Amino acid sequence: MKYAFIHSERKRYYVSRLCSVLNVSTSGYYDWIGRPSSKTATSNQRLVTKIRCYHKASRQTYGAPRIQKDLLASGETASRQRVARLMRAEQIQSKMAKRFVITTNSKGTTAPAPDRLQRRFKAELKNEAWVSDTTFIRTRQGWLYLAVMMDLYSRKIIGWAMSDRNDSTLVADALMMAVWRRGKLKGVTVHSDQGSTYASGSYRKLLQQNDLLCSMSRKGECHDNAVAESFFGTLKTELVDDEDYRTKEDARQSIFEYIEVFYNRQRRHSYLGYVSPYEYERAQALN
Repeated sequence: MKYAFIHSERKRYYVSRLCSVLNVSTSGYYDWIGRPSSKTATSNQRLVTKIRCYHKASRQTYGAPRIQKDLLASGETASRQRVARLMRAEQIQSKMAKRFVITTNSKGTTAPAPDRLQRRFKAELKNEAWVSDTTFIRTRQGWLYLAVMMDLYSRKIIGWAMSDRNDSTLVADALMMAVWRRGKLKGVTVHSDQGSTYASGSYRKLLQQNDLLCSMSRKGECHDNAVAESFFGTLKTELVDDEDYRTKEDARQSIFEYIEVFYNRQRRHSYLGYVSPYEYERAQALN
């Protein structure tokens, strides 16, 4: 490591001075630069190159656990500890999760539906329980509102909608995309908060017409819908916080690509054993 530092700083300081400060011989340094790289050094260089590629492909969001899974999938043999060590040495870091602000407006809503979910966030079957939530995205043209519908079984976003307005039509559109994708079903628990859009008569009627069971978080209990809210935290950390959307259309295209291409089909999810929601559902269907 001392010789490597000397080599990196040789254009700024005399080699003899660097060797003296680090208490190594100049002959040892020149012997070092004349030797071929060791097998370990060559292997580390190859791994670092791949780590940088996978880190970039993940939008700089993957840490050592997910990148190690990518390396294993590519045929490399590397422990999580080794990957973490190389990432620290090369200062390759994942984006840190930021605190997510709850923005639910439940004032003036109708009587809430019962909490059928009861914080049971692990679904054993596909289409056993869906969770929904809404958030806002800042653009230079104003706010863009996003509603999503997630299947707890695979954490896949099965329905989404974007609009200039945060109204019942927004959440209804996300719901109907989920129904269209999953097909006609009966008895699915559809959980949300008590926000005015979800508590509206039109949305709850739509649930009833499609034989879906309405479920709502208790008032003031944000953890009752933690999985849906966590998705928005991930979306904003991994994408939105780094963007400066000039138009709402720019934001629409960006968020569409994130959900449908990256999150659903590529992003390794720790809850799913580090596979994507798409791969998880595909693998379970084959079992």
